[in-house]
Amino acid sequence: MSSAPTTPAEYWDKYRPAVQQRPAADRFDWTGLPGVGPGAEILGTPKTALDLGPAEGENAVFLARSGVEVVAVDFSAVQTERARGFWNDVPNLEFVHAEVCAFLDQDVRLWDVVYSTWGAVWFTDPDKLFPRVARSLAPGGLFAFAHREPIVGQYGAQEMGGKWLDGREPELTVLRWQHTPEQWSDLLKRHGFTDIRAEVIPAPDGALGTLLVTATAA
Repeated sequence: MSSAPTTPAEYWDKYRPAVQQRPAADRFDWTGLPGVGPGAEILGTPKTALDLGPAEGENAVFLARSGVEVVAVDFSAVQTERARGFWNDVPNLEFVHAEVCAFLDQDVRLWDVVYSTWGAVWFTDPDKLFPRVARSLAPGGLFAFAHREPIVGQYGAQEMGGKWLDGREPELTVLRWQHTPEQWSDLLKRHGFTDIRAEVIPAPDGALGTLLVTATAA
C-alpha cells in the first residue's frame, strides 16, 4: 500500500495522479467550467507572466503560445514533471519545481503579470505571499487570481483534508485561504495594491462559483 502524504507538497503529488493525457490548452480558464467566465483578456497584453501553482499547465501554455514569456512554479514534484512532459515542445515556457514564496525570495526578475488559477494563492498565507508578489511585479503590473467562491461564514484559513486509497491511511490536513471580495480587497490594499476588482462568477448549475480578483502594483 502506498504511503499517505505527510507534507502539503506530497498532498499535491497525489492530488491528481490520474491525469495522464495532455490537455487541450485552447483557452485561458479562470473557472474550471468550459466556456464560463472571461479568458486571457483579463491579463491585458503582458510580455512576461508568472504562474503560481499551474498543475498541468494549460493556462501557462495558452499564454506562451500567444508569445508571452511564462514561468510556472509548482511545489508538487509530480505535477511539475507531468507538465514538463506534456509541454516540452512549447517555446517561451518554463516549469519550475519550488515553493512559491521561496521562489519569489530568490528570483530577481520583475513580471508584467503574476497570476494563479485555483492554485498557490488559494493555499498560501496572503500575509506572506502578497508582499512578495508586490515586489516581484513591474510598476503597474497586474496580480490576478481565482478560487472557488467561499462558503458563507467559512473565511480565512480553512482546513482541507482527505483520506487516501482505502481509507486506512492517516488523514493529512492542509490549509486554504478563502475570503469574500471585500476581505481580499482589504488584504490587497494593506499590501500596497491599487485598482482592485473582485467579483464572483456564478456557476451555471447553481453550485458555488468562482471568485476572480485583480489588482495593480504601485
